[in-house]
Amino acid sequence: MCDLNETLFVTTADSMLATGLLDAGYDRLNLDDCWMKTTREPNGTLLWNTTLFPNGMPWLADYVKSKGFHFGIYQDSGNATCGGYPGSGGYEEIDAKTFESWGIDYLKLDGCNMEATENRTLQEVYRDVYGKWHEVFSDLENPLVFSESAPAYFSGGSDFPPQASSADWHRVMAWVPLFGELARHSKDINVYGLYEPHEYWESIMVNYGYEVLLARYQQPGFYNDPDFIIADWPWLSLDEKKSQFALWASFSAPLIISAYVPDLKPEEIEYLTNEDIIAVDQDPLALQATLVSQDGTWDVLTKSLANGDRLLTVLNRGNTTATTTISARRLGLLPKREYDAQDLWTGDEISVKGEISITLRSHATAIYRLSGVTRVTPTGMLFNTATKKCLTASGSSLTFRDCNAADSQVWQISKKGLIRPLSDRKLCITVEDDKVSLKRCNCRRNQQWKYHITGNVVNRASRKCFVQNDATAGVGSCGDRLDSQVFALPSGVKVLRYGIGHGDSDN
Repeated sequence: MCDLNETLFVTTADSMLATGLLDAGYDRLNLDDCWMKTTREPNGTLLWNTTLFPNGMPWLADYVKSKGFHFGIYQDSGNATCGGYPGSGGYEEIDAKTFESWGIDYLKLDGCNMEATENRTLQEVYRDVYGKWHEVFSDLENPLVFSESAPAYFSGGSDFPPQASSADWHRVMAWVPLFGELARHSKDINVYGLYEPHEYWESIMVNYGYEVLLARYQQPGFYNDPDFIIADWPWLSLDEKKSQFALWASFSAPLIISAYVPDLKPEEIEYLTNEDIIAVDQDPLALQATLVSQDGTWDVLTKSLANGDRLLTVLNRGNTTATTTISARRLGLLPKREYDAQDLWTGDEISVKGEISITLRSHATAIYRLSGVTRVTPTGMLFNTATKKCLTASGSSLTFRDCNAADSQVWQISKKGLIRPLSDRKLCITVEDDKVSLKRCNCRRNQQWKYHITGNVVNRASRKCFVQNDATAGVGSCGDRLDSQVFALPSGVKVLRYGIGHGDSDN
């Protein structure tokens, strides 16, 4: 929490060099809260706690840079930080110029102590303040990397303001990519020794659960941030630690370690520096892996990589060792073609034709890179991000049910926007007389759908939005991030980033 000082960062920098973490690509050291004095200086500037950091921030920035690192710092958008130190409210320009002068090039901006006003909703207040920081950074000679925590304060739960709503969460997610490079979208991951042992794995799964709702926002230059990698917590098994790393890498998420680095074990350093998995995380396409299927035990995710390879990530959420089999068609691949699959944990290669069988211990994750791919069809779950219910084909009908990984819940989406179930690929979701059903595919506009950054799935003929009505599916007038109209689709589906209401252009 607030137990930080200059020696800790010097020791950490030296240890990251010695363990190979810097060589693996972990090239930033970031301060968090509690680094500053309890009051500003008479001229309004911040000053570090001179007891904890006797040589000062400019000295520390120079030191870590001399070792090959960048240096990052923490501030808060309100009038006080979460730890009770001076916030940046009203001091954005002063603080930005101060950080730049100290040699800092990364800011994590938290969101404590913000309130709605008589004329502005809470979401609008956050947008104004974070937008102000974006403007200030744009005027600097050396703009800082901007890590935004605003979405976390709208993601729900008792830890967040009662004014927040799921629609506001999506509204915040819509503007954070305009202002910064990464955004914390959900609760703090459990990095303090304040919880029951089982709650650390549960915390990883909570943030993972938020991440899978947001793939449409990510693109090169902006990344959804599911928070820290907690590599040294004794209440996590090695399988659980490796699972978090593999899942975060599959998401192309920021890899930010929260740990006492000098005490990391060799097996922890080994997985954190896995070159093949880091390459997946750093893939130039920056696609976020999405759910192919989910049934309470097995989560199957996939995405395409820049060189044409296909990623397969499989998580065993169950409490026992188990085996599952995944068809090539579920991965958007051709069932009769043979693919080479590399196990990114071991480096071993196997041949895959038709299907792949995977055995995993409890809470373990497999991660494979499939090569020899010539064609991919975006394939996976289509689910409502509010109810978490999966769209399910049932004859000619469409319903929303608990996700069970059946072929009737796995959907293929063509380049023309046809949506068809794996259980019967001759049928496409069709709009007729403002009703939706499965009809034989004919490629007409009433079977073509477009996916918007808002989460709306819009029919090209009717211009109406796909809707979940309790357990049934339908269409209706498009609303502003209504819970019934916000959906997650497979990775690789084209996302229209201007929202809805802008005609039929793909630009």
